[in-house]
Amino acid sequence: MEKFRRVLKQSKKFLIVIAVLWIILAIVLVAPVAQTIQDATMTSGRFNMNIFIENIGSAIASFSSITKVFGAEYIGTYFTCLGYFTIAFIIFSIIGFIKSKPKSEFHDIEHGSSDWCEHGEQYRILSKNKGLILAEDNYLPIDKRGNINTLIVGRIRFW
Repeated sequence: MEKFRRVLKQSKKFLIVIAVLWIILAIVLVAPVAQTIQDATMTSGRFNMNIFIENIGSAIASFSSITKVFGAEYIGTYFTCLGYFTIAFIIFSIIGFIKSKPKSEFHDIEHGSSDWCEHGEQYRILSKNKGLILAEDNYLPIDKRGNINTLIVGRIRFW
């Protein structure tokens, strides 16, 4: 349960972006598509792809379909399209969420440490307060005289 809370807390921004994107796409994309589907179906009683292709561009470009889909003849088609869109959107959102989660349990945790030093002997070379950050409470001083060559063991990831 604690792991779920931590994941939910870390993904709060992601969920807000997903919700806003769903609302925008439901208004800007689903409404014109539903109107065009209904218009392509009303002429002959079955779906006509030629009418759909001719009208979809102008329906997306004009925002009149947003109010038109709440009419009696369009409302059923709109909610059907909205349902299919929502299901597809949830599936793609889950896939995106899974792909964006950390690959290891050590995400955002310091990998290096100075545990090999005893009794503060690292502070003969390093500073505890200021400089270039090497690890927690370990800074490479910028104003130190003499040889400050430092070997940092670890790896750098580019992906």
